[in-house]
Amino acid sequence: MASKLLDEFGLKSEKIENFISDYETFQNKELLDELRSKIIEHLIDNNLTGNTTKEFVRNEIDKTLVGYDLSNIERSYIYNLIDNEINGYGPITDLLEDKSITEIMVNAPSEIYVEIDGRIIRDHTISFINDEHIVRTIQRMIQPLGRTIDTTNPMVDARLKDGSRLNAVIPPLSIKGPVLTIRKFKEELADIGDLLRNGTLTSEMARFLEACVREKFNVIISGGTGGGKTTLLNVLSSFISERERIITIEDAAELRLKQSHVISLETRLTNYEGTGEITIRDLVINSLRMRPDRIIVGEVRGKEAFDMLQAMNTGHTGSLTTMHANSPSDALNRLESMILMTGMEIPVKAIREYIEKAIHLVVHIERMADGRRKVVNISEITGFNNDIIETKEIFSYKQTGVLPNGEIEGEFIKHKYIPNIYKSLKARGINDLDDIFR
Repeated sequence: MASKLLDEFGLKSEKIENFISDYETFQNKELLDELRSKIIEHLIDNNLTGNTTKEFVRNEIDKTLVGYDLSNIERSYIYNLIDNEINGYGPITDLLEDKSITEIMVNAPSEIYVEIDGRIIRDHTISFINDEHIVRTIQRMIQPLGRTIDTTNPMVDARLKDGSRLNAVIPPLSIKGPVLTIRKFKEELADIGDLLRNGTLTSEMARFLEACVREKFNVIISGGTGGGKTTLLNVLSSFISERERIITIEDAAELRLKQSHVISLETRLTNYEGTGEITIRDLVINSLRMRPDRIIVGEVRGKEAFDMLQAMNTGHTGSLTTMHANSPSDALNRLESMILMTGMEIPVKAIREYIEKAIHLVVHIERMADGRRKVVNISEITGFNNDIIETKEIFSYKQTGVLPNGEIEGEFIKHKYIPNIYKSLKARGINDLDDIFR
């Protein structure tokens, strides 16, 4: 990593991988951590800015290291850490730059986890000095965004300039201490080819979903946190025709559609006076006045569910959204609960009929124990059975075992069911799926 501070001191900058490798071989680990703590604590206490920072840091490092017989590698290690503290975001600077890391979780000063390839790993090579050090780092990250965090505003959710999502909670809301979570922005988006190569779904499933999106069937993608819902939503959205006007609605803009006619809307939190909030529901209602061909809601989780279904039932077909749920049936039950949250006096039976008419397909995706994502269920809504919305499985994934290395074994199943969607496609003269459902 290019380093202004290191260049200023005439030292060669090294990659963090080298520092970690070298650090593991250091004989003076405790000493290095003690020296680093002293320097950073002085930085925190003085909180200097501007031209005085360089002089202060130079004097502080020289004063702290005097009398210690450190190698060039050890000195470079310390200089790198201090450089990250001034020009970056402290201990997590290099984690933010590492493209293989998709999520960073700071639970305590020395309790830092990262997600790589779907697996959560504890990083023992880095740590913060104390809780104040974590809070100071959070403040530095959100200050350019016009946000703040303190005891009166102990929680913040923000989108960083590179698109990464930051969430921070500090005491008194967080009992243990400040907690920081960063879901990193992916520069290279997955496409359907990536999902096929990763074994997320089969080519038959992909072709079926592509036909459903292209022919404007309404689809809900359900799953748990970190299950891959947004990634799958982005992939399915790529099947929408270039000729259509698409409006995306999100809390934090993560979708990046490649079509040219895309309008992206993002919610807004309350200001310092407690006013000015714009919710998902506000944006869904407003989007209906924007002549959309498609409405894509990043995640539906509240009162906006009714407006979303209303749009689906009034000609805005081909809508896509995601929601947290443990199964397709759980997703439909949650939709029902969300509509009841609106406070409107609508009979439950009428709500279920509304859902049954609006939703055509529920696609459920999960993160398996080995970290890989799988589309474990594609179900079609077929009607009612004893006033309960009935679904039929078209495709599913069944786990059959676990290999010695922890990798999940399983198989995708195509059920012996001819979906109504396929019959509708045939009626429109589309025969692309005949070899699948013949």
